[in-house]
Amino acid sequence: MMIKEVIQYLEEIAPPALQESYDNAGVIVGDVDKPVHGVLCCLDSTEAIVDEAIARNCNLIVAHHPIIFRGLKSLTGSNYVERVVIKAIQKGITIYAIHTNLDNILENGVNSKIAEKIGLRPIDILRKKPIVPGLEFPDNKTGTGIIATLPEPMDELAFLHQVRQRLKSSCIKYTALLGRPVKKVAICGGSGQFLLPDAIQSGADVFITGDFKYHEYFDADGKIVIADVGHFESEQFTPELLHEIITDKFRNFAACISETITNPIKYLV
Repeated sequence: MMIKEVIQYLEEIAPPALQESYDNAGVIVGDVDKPVHGVLCCLDSTEAIVDEAIARNCNLIVAHHPIIFRGLKSLTGSNYVERVVIKAIQKGITIYAIHTNLDNILENGVNSKIAEKIGLRPIDILRKKPIVPGLEFPDNKTGTGIIATLPEPMDELAFLHQVRQRLKSSCIKYTALLGRPVKKVAICGGSGQFLLPDAIQSGADVFITGDFKYHEYFDADGKIVIADVGHFESEQFTPELLHEIITDKFRNFAACISETITNPIKYLV
């Protein structure tokens, strides 16, 4: 089995054409025309991740976040990005990123995995993408964020406790409760502040995402509860999702979920 065959399958699930214009998903480092010995699924391809791949005999890293967003002008090892690239090349490891294209699908997408973990049923895309010419996708279920529902309405605070517990969050930052049951929920893994108007328009009771800034919380304006669970916390199950996608298709090499916690944020509690 060649590395490029694994990548081709991933791109059938989440076509590169669905990534956002600012993104850098795809092959970041390495040669795809060689056999795959093992795959390490992770959120961030840091130095520790490359070391883990070496230790577990994985020559393909499938990461959610691209290690390179902007062009590199030198490779001297002066920062962690350069060191990751250098070590991966030296050790013959290919790094592949599947980022906003994996965010922008409903089935097998990042946000549907979040919904599954919380106990919600995904029903639709929050902000649908225009149809991409030449790309056939079932029911055009592509775009940013999702709308999901609870099996039964829940008390707001009880729901937030459930979210915190199931996402293993140290804390949740949230806006004023509205005094009504939670039934419909908007979700955007990572940084989703830009989708707040869409979440309100959808009639969602709660918007689960990360990376809200102080003044942006005021924009809830008594219309929705913002639940900021943290960037890492919202996307931490993406390696599990990638592992499921890969192992469902391929059985002739080892695919592993990274054991390295790459969250750069620490909480004093």
